[in-house]
Amino acid sequence: MSSDEPSISLLIVDDHPVVRDGLRGMFESAPGFRVLGEATDGVAAVDKAAVLDPDVILMDLRMSGGGGVDAIAELTRRGARAKVLVLTTYDTDTDTLPAIEAGATGYLLKDAPRDDLFTAVRAAAEGRTVLSPAVASRLVSAVRAPGNEPLSAREREVLALVAKGTSNREIARELFISEATVKTHLTHLYAKLGVKDRAAAVATAYQRGILG
Repeated sequence: MSSDEPSISLLIVDDHPVVRDGLRGMFESAPGFRVLGEATDGVAAVDKAAVLDPDVILMDLRMSGGGGVDAIAELTRRGARAKVLVLTTYDTDTDTLPAIEAGATGYLLKDAPRDDLFTAVRAAAEGRTVLSPAVASRLVSAVRAPGNEPLSAREREVLALVAKGTSNREIARELFISEATVKTHLTHLYAKLGVKDRAAAVATAYQRGILG
């Protein structure tokens, strides 16, 4: 990156001071990056993002004061400009899939080489998806094998109401969400269960013990 190009501004979110210090030092010593601030949990991250307006947020997932997935979802809901690059120790399906679904632009593990991290931040700033090889293979497997991905708590609620014969309008009223949101949840859970309609979704859910 040449000196006349604007630098990429960052917000670092992690509940471990040593990790935050290490990341800050790494980016501040490299040309083309500016660290605007730090946050120790997801709740603080959302607040600081609103004030600092960074280009990229480096987000840990498991933090004692508020998790990364909820923060990513809230940033997405607010229409935040920042791209979120998850940087975590964990690459299990229960961590990766919800983070990507919530709106994360990329997902890297903390053992990623320094240059890979720099490249990932630049790519995220441009809106390109960056995934560590391990995470990428997990996501591909989830896409290729519908039905292996766990339903979210909200999707389970919608499915339980569908099983009772509740209409979309009634589900929306019951859960205080819009009918459009109900349809979105149905689309997602159909894909996860590998089915195409309500009846098949309910039958499959009973068969797999999701409903019972």
